Amino acid sequence: MLRRILRAAKLEPELFEEVEADQGATIEAVVVVILSSLAAGVGLTSTVGGVGFFWGTVAALVGWLLWAVLIFFIGTKWLPAGETHTDMGELLRTLGFSSAPGVIRIFGIFHPTLSGFLGITAFLWTLLAMVVAVKHVLDYPTTGRAMMVVGIAGFIQLLLFGGLYFLITLTLGGGPTP
Repeated sequence: MLRRILRAAKLEPELFEEVEADQGATIEAVVVVILSSLAAGVGLTSTVGGVGFFWGTVAALVGWLLWAVLIFFIGTKWLPAGETHTDMGELLRTLGFSSAPGVIRIFGIFHPTLSGFLGITAFLWTLLAMVVAVKHVLDYPTTGRAMMVVGIAGFIQLLLFGGLYFLITLTLGGGPTP
């Protein structure tokens, strides 16, 4: 499993083809997502304390799942290529391993500035891994199409999370006062 995580972090296309076909890799993919999400939570503790661990972990898990579901529907229903054929299990395995770069966020525990830097680095690195994963799992002939699917799904996710944050803030009295 560690070898697969390292190969995913190195953005090896063959790794994503391998885990797509290996139904036994489902548990490993879930472990990678959990490790990456826990790393996000641990990394935030230097910035916002214990609440950062909880909410960072939850947000990372929910965000990953939402992004995966959006990628599945956008990639297979709205923007399929002629060769696109996948199921949710294949997609979840490949996207699970694409979250491997997020594990570096754990080192954010050492300093708030490091936490921010690692958060941005992990996000961009994971984004690249997602594009590679999507290109292979959806059998796209070009990287551009995979970038478009990941980007559209990410934008929708951002709108949903932003809207939820806005509603929570207003509900809890964080909005403007008359």
